Amino acid sequence: MYRGQNVGLTAVLGLGFAVVIAAVARAQPALELWVSSSPAVRVDPYSGSTLGYLFPQSPDAVGFAFGLDGNVYVADSNTDRVLRYNPQGDELIDVFVPAGSGGIDGPMGVVFGPDGNLYVAGSWSNNIVRYDGSTGAFIDVFATTGLDGPHSLRFGPDGNLYVTSDTNDRLLRFNGQTGQLMDILAEGGELDGPLDLIFGPDDLLYVGNRWTGSVARYDPLTGESLGYFVQPHAGDLHWAFGLAFGPHDGNLYVADQLRFRVRRYDGQTGAYLGVLAALDNPTFLAFVPEPGSLLLLAAGVVLLGRKRRA
Repeated sequence: MYRGQNVGLTAVLGLGFAVVIAAVARAQPALELWVSSSPAVRVDPYSGSTLGYLFPQSPDAVGFAFGLDGNVYVADSNTDRVLRYNPQGDELIDVFVPAGSGGIDGPMGVVFGPDGNLYVAGSWSNNIVRYDGSTGAFIDVFATTGLDGPHSLRFGPDGNLYVTSDTNDRLLRFNGQTGQLMDILAEGGELDGPLDLIFGPDDLLYVGNRWTGSVARYDPLTGESLGYFVQPHAGDLHWAFGLAFGPHDGNLYVADQLRFRVRRYDGQTGAYLGVLAALDNPTFLAFVPEPGSLLLLAAGVVLLGRKRRA
């Protein structure tokens, strides 16, 4: 009897979860691919058609990230600033980080850390600078060791900071709390002008290369090279810049900066699937809304419902 009650409860909760998922999905905006390019644009990930423009008043938008407030924070490498936009990316709110604050020069990748603060890669100042995530005030130069042309940065599941260093062909890992260099995970080999890096659905690190037009894959814990995921110049790929896995199809999308294309590759094999869109100077990519937000919201609603019934 008790076991039957558990099965019944599980079925009810499962049905409730599915209903909430469906309801949240209907409330969510349609999936878009945001591309920092000249100008930055919103792209339909199914048809490749342009849906509208992003980041007005930012002449050279590159890396961008969503804050906990839902707003979009955009690095402008021409003016050495970080600008804050509304969640739709089409209205400038303010200059979040003033020009050159903390000595930043050529800001490129941006990311919010586990501490809620904003981390910015200075591609010309060869450092990672940290700013208050609420006010934009300069906190410190978080990391410098081993960097020469840092482009992209991501916090890993281990809480540490992973950074690509373009000029010296390095993939580095820094302590996520102190900024101390932990190790040079990879140097040379498949790395040749590394630009963007992302963690894939398989929890491995994917790195786009400028000079070989390739995407390399690494074990983020050991730095072991797992070879090319996208072979050099596959599908006429030249400058592999921004990377993003599609939450709708599991495939890898790559911004080819030199050939003015966003290309698509099979998410399991790396085989070339074709061009999604032709854009001027594409760099960083991100799918919006971000993957996982739907599931988290639905789970929160179900848990809230259970708490109220208790």
